[in-house]
Amino acid sequence: MNKDVRIALDAMGGDHGPSVVLNAAAIALVRRPDVEFILFGDEKAIAPLLTAYPALARKSRIVHCEVAVKMTDKPSQALRFGRRASSMWLAIDAVKRGEADCAVSAGNTGALMAMAKICLRTMAQIERPAIAAMWPTLRGESIVLDVGATIGADAEHLVDLAIMGAAMARIVFDIDSPTVGLLNVGVEEIKGIEEVKAAGRVLRETALPHMRYHGFVEGDDLGKGTVDVIVTEGFAGNIALKTAEGTAKQIGQYLRDALNHSWASRLGYCLARDAFRALREKMNPARVNGGVFVGLDGVVIKSHGGADAESYAGAIEVGYEMVRQELLGKIREMIAQANEARAPAATATAPAP
Repeated sequence: MNKDVRIALDAMGGDHGPSVVLNAAAIALVRRPDVEFILFGDEKAIAPLLTAYPALARKSRIVHCEVAVKMTDKPSQALRFGRRASSMWLAIDAVKRGEADCAVSAGNTGALMAMAKICLRTMAQIERPAIAAMWPTLRGESIVLDVGATIGADAEHLVDLAIMGAAMARIVFDIDSPTVGLLNVGVEEIKGIEEVKAAGRVLRETALPHMRYHGFVEGDDLGKGTVDVIVTEGFAGNIALKTAEGTAKQIGQYLRDALNHSWASRLGYCLARDAFRALREKMNPARVNGGVFVGLDGVVIKSHGGADAESYAGAIEVGYEMVRQELLGKIREMIAQANEARAPAATATAPAP
């Protein structure tokens, strides 16, 4: 793909709306000149802001929308009044119609996933999509999925998550066969619920291409970076994500309290303030902006609702990379190869006629 990457932006999504979205798009355009934008939202709000970014204005067009999904809306409410009318839906629909290569929104996560599932549908042989997030580790970063798209998972869905996570890791980490682990209550094969154990047997016995199955991993392996991809269902994944975010804030508050205890500690904090800020940010999974909705028949990126312009620009760049490096093609390729790898195993275990 040598042409510009076309990115549809839900300009009304998130806590800050068009002011941050346009600033972010301008930042991303400097870094990725081969991008063009379609801005979905209230033209009266967007157009005056766009005049401050002449370079962005030359590579953007506005599609006026009367409806914006609120952060407090339930997915059912958002679908009822925002389907085919809201900036969020129309940004996703631009991907479906081939007018955009990916969509980015900082809006309501539940509404975005619901609209994306209905509008784009899932890829062939993928039953349910997932949200894949970058996770800071002692080794650098890992990919964790699912962090909240769907609750519960059978063995087949967990194997699908492993395939999709490995495909994304091949792009993000530029490695041919990333390591994959299943999050469990212990590393022993006898531990865990049956769905996780069954998925572990499939991944262990089938030897799927373009991934190296590590085995079960535990909660502390998230931070250690034991594997490149950690697979879990959305309930546990979302709790792990929110726990890590809360722990980062908690430790940051502990540090502030301790360093404000005396004049000497306050002086020490002033001297080391940047180092402590960097530490707090390093520990927070939310610092790497841009959750990827994998399993959909299209590329959709979820930015944090409260993201500033620099962080939102990062989410745009995640979408750019997923398109340029052909995430959907890699997932389809790995699904086809996985089916071929599993077919002989199924034949071998089938009862004789």
